[in-house]
Amino acid sequence: MGKFKQEALDLLELVGGKENIASLSHCVTRLRFVLKDEGKANVKEIEKLPTVKGTFTNAGQFQVIIGNEVKTFFDDFVKVSGVKGVSKEEAKKAAQQNMSLLQRIISGLAEIFVPILPAIITGGLILGFRNIIGDMKVFGDGTQALTDLYPVLAEIHSFLWILGEAIFHFLPVAITWSTVKKFGGSEILGIVLGITLVSPQLLNAYGYAAAVQEGTVPFWDFGLFTIDKVGYQAQVIPAMLSGILLSKLELSLRKYIPDVLKMIIIPFVALLVTLLLSYIVIGPVSRVLGDNIALVFNYLLTGPIKLLGAIIFGLLYAPLVITGLHHTFIAVDLQLIANNGGTMIWPLIALSNIAQGSAAVAMLIIYKKNAKLKSVAASAGISAWLGVTEPAMFGVNLKYKYPFYAALIGSASAAVVSILTGVLANSIGIGGLPGFLAIQPQYWVQFIIAMLVAVIVPAALTFVFDKKYSKDYQELVEAKESATMN
Repeated sequence: MGKFKQEALDLLELVGGKENIASLSHCVTRLRFVLKDEGKANVKEIEKLPTVKGTFTNAGQFQVIIGNEVKTFFDDFVKVSGVKGVSKEEAKKAAQQNMSLLQRIISGLAEIFVPILPAIITGGLILGFRNIIGDMKVFGDGTQALTDLYPVLAEIHSFLWILGEAIFHFLPVAITWSTVKKFGGSEILGIVLGITLVSPQLLNAYGYAAAVQEGTVPFWDFGLFTIDKVGYQAQVIPAMLSGILLSKLELSLRKYIPDVLKMIIIPFVALLVTLLLSYIVIGPVSRVLGDNIALVFNYLLTGPIKLLGAIIFGLLYAPLVITGLHHTFIAVDLQLIANNGGTMIWPLIALSNIAQGSAAVAMLIIYKKNAKLKSVAASAGISAWLGVTEPAMFGVNLKYKYPFYAALIGSASAAVVSILTGVLANSIGIGGLPGFLAIQPQYWVQFIIAMLVAVIVPAALTFVFDKKYSKDYQELVEAKESATMN
């Protein structure tokens, strides 16, 4: 008998039976169901199961949080249900039947950016370290950086830029690769396309504005028309749109070109046409679009209404995580970094993560005699402090509601401190408490103060709210435990 056989049988019944399951997969901590009718899932009863730490629906999938033993639970569920497990990619395709157009767009953005996040995070840490040793002129006589005092650090500073430049200046290569992969094209063609957008033959994107003012933008003259020789270093939107065009064009050509000529004609035509349209149409239009996106967020978070913008962002970011819409900020962050040399959004995201973790840790202290909640809150709180908030939100805070509200208020309070003090991040970094490593060194003190706010305010409010609501929720916890035992 499997360890979770009985719970698996109970869960099967509670999700509407085998006939209601379109597909089943799992990730590191969650079972992922694509249900034919989500209305048949009895969420309240599912969350009473001893091993279940919470549920939520995202990207067309009904997800059940199990924790580290999800693989064992999954295997037992497959045995008792007769439902064949599928890969995450197959599950995503099946989930599209339950997704709106907006959800599909957001899911697509996530699939493009999530695979390249390790590189972006690494780049942020590299830039942070380089700034610490090369840009903090507070050593020696108070006007020197560590690189001025120790020549070996100057060599390290120079050496590390190889990695930083590869990640950020040549970011379009990663984006076109990931985009083409997501849309079913040939990945090597995506890589080649990305390289053409950042070729050394082109004017570096960072020098474009100055070249326009001076009237020195280089160009190719084809007689009937000219094309600016401008690169798209660190640019997000042109890389994505060019990657989509390349993959769509390649897939269309496959339908009409004979097999014997596919290897010769398709790569040549797809790359050449995409490259021309990228330089002539996509690039210039994307540059204007990207600049306008940056202007909007600069206005909201650095302009005259920045206080209101900070409060709104702090309150809404965690709810956006629930819907999956938060993935859109990856592109915005990268665009702001390309335009401004830093982003004010990533610090707010890190502070939101910290706030969710603090509320969960407060619940751990309050309900320390409740074994199940104590176990969930401990792991969930630490996870959120390290940047992964789903266990804290779905396993604790949303379940009890008032810790979630406390976390939102704490997040908004910390966001106000961060925005009013002008905190900027070099890049997307590690979320949660280690997030200060991605912050530009001159803003470390301000960000640490904001982090303290994100720790203290949610925890304090959770204690305050608990005094008012603890009786109701303690009865709820006891009722659930009683129902589980029976």
